[in-house]
Amino acid sequence: MVESVGRIFLAVDLTSEARQALSRRVMEMAGDRKLPGRVTPPRNWHMTLWFLGDVARDRYEMMSHYLSETPLGDAFRCRFGELGSFPRARRATVLWVGVSRGSRSLSALAAATKEAVAGAGIPLSERPFSPHLTLSRIRPPRDVRALLGSAPSAEVEMTVREVTVFRSHLGGGPPRYEALERIPLS
Repeated sequence: MVESVGRIFLAVDLTSEARQALSRRVMEMAGDRKLPGRVTPPRNWHMTLWFLGDVARDRYEMMSHYLSETPLGDAFRCRFGELGSFPRARRATVLWVGVSRGSRSLSALAAATKEAVAGAGIPLSERPFSPHLTLSRIRPPRDVRALLGSAPSAEVEMTVREVTVFRSHLGGGPPRYEALERIPLS
């Protein structure tokens, strides 16, 4: 039987300062409205680069080695901006806050980490990377056009200095994320 590390994803974690500032800002952006759907607790906020799913230990160790050897680029500034939704505002299933500064650097970081993951033989989704931070998951879908149209921009900045490899633990409430590794940028 193949030993598994668990459900793994690569992400940019928020600094504690950005997490606190964004939490305050999101409450202001929502105004009198409660965010729709199942709201992601601020302690779980991150920007997913790649969700890998259940990963075998040997593949994980190979990926970890490749990540440590891959040039991930320099640290960069990132600014959170407008609220948005997937797949569209009229029938939203995900509410998110976008990135108004640093999205090209985040996309380059996602591309660099994708090479390390692929080199380890771990399959990835073909869905293109879209820099965002998920605020809530909405089931059934809802129309969020009024919220998106009235919310000001977040305007919260942070410096991205590392990629975090997380393991997710499901069950008994919101997921819990455990940082397994932090890979520094140049």
